[in-house]
Amino acid sequence: MNLAMIGLGMVAATHLNAIKASNKDLTLRGVCSRDAGKAAAFIATHMPDDADHVRIYSSVDEIAADSEIDFVIVATPPNARADIIRKLAAAGKHILLEKPIERDWKAAAEIVAQCEAAGVTLGVVFQHRARDVSQKLHALLASGDTGPIRVVEIVVPWWRPQSYYDEPGRGTYERDGGGVLISQAIHTMDLALSFTGGVEKVQAMARTSALHKMEAEDFVTAGLEFESGAIGSLTASTAFFPGSAESITLHCEHVSVCLKSGKLDLLWHDGRTETIGEDMASGGGADPMAFTHEWHQGVIEDFAEALRSGKPPLAPGREALLVHRLIDALVLSSREERAVTLSELDNIND
Repeated sequence: MNLAMIGLGMVAATHLNAIKASNKDLTLRGVCSRDAGKAAAFIATHMPDDADHVRIYSSVDEIAADSEIDFVIVATPPNARADIIRKLAAAGKHILLEKPIERDWKAAAEIVAQCEAAGVTLGVVFQHRARDVSQKLHALLASGDTGPIRVVEIVVPWWRPQSYYDEPGRGTYERDGGGVLISQAIHTMDLALSFTGGVEKVQAMARTSALHKMEAEDFVTAGLEFESGAIGSLTASTAFFPGSAESITLHCEHVSVCLKSGKLDLLWHDGRTETIGEDMASGGGADPMAFTHEWHQGVIEDFAEALRSGKPPLAPGREALLVHRLIDALVLSSREERAVTLSELDNIND
């Protein structure tokens, strides 16, 4: 299966390593960047033995016109997505999109609707879903052995140095759509929602700490009320030096389950304890790329299999809207200093 990649920022090498490690008949046919020199340097650095076989596309239109491309990985900043998606969808190209879909929920919903109308598959790179322990927790919850989820704790205690935010556009509303929520915590929040289902109501405080000079928030704390009746809390920050692994703790009727990076701890009410997996780096410290490419590999291979079989990908675009909607509600709650019911977002105009 042939694919192209648009956007050659810091996550591009992770995607490439994932493709190269796969044995699922995946071939990177070409790359596209606004800077042709950057594209050439990327190939020379990461694919020197394949340089003669990897095409440098000069535009999205060239990719859209290439009949041999089965799907496209789009890894541009969020503010550069709309026109790219429009052209690819119109050409019938399936799209695997780096998170977030767009800078806010309504813009993201427009992209999802556009792909659905064109009949193309849209998947989102929420690689935490591809972790083995994440899938095991899904299976455990589905078995019913845990009983209903009653209380939820979501914690993202990450760190980013000021140099990270000194890059033009990073941590701004114009390019990224916000700060820690949409750029970092979105992964853990999406994974949590895949376990818990939707959130009904939030009350949040989002602020920029004195540890960073940036436009958007680097600290968020919130109370959550879920559609299931469960209650919970969220704490997310990039101001927690030196940074540590994110975690999701589900206090269920019969067991408390803590998913922390690559490890799953189970504390059963009857006294049993279990540990599945092991600690793994997840990019929570100063190096945002300090994590394995294997999770991206799982997402890419799953997406290719979804195209072959017709099944939904691991993180379909429409399902990914849940976390976008939650982020917008948290931001609104903080700005207006009040509790926000997520259904209110339907009545807010841009």
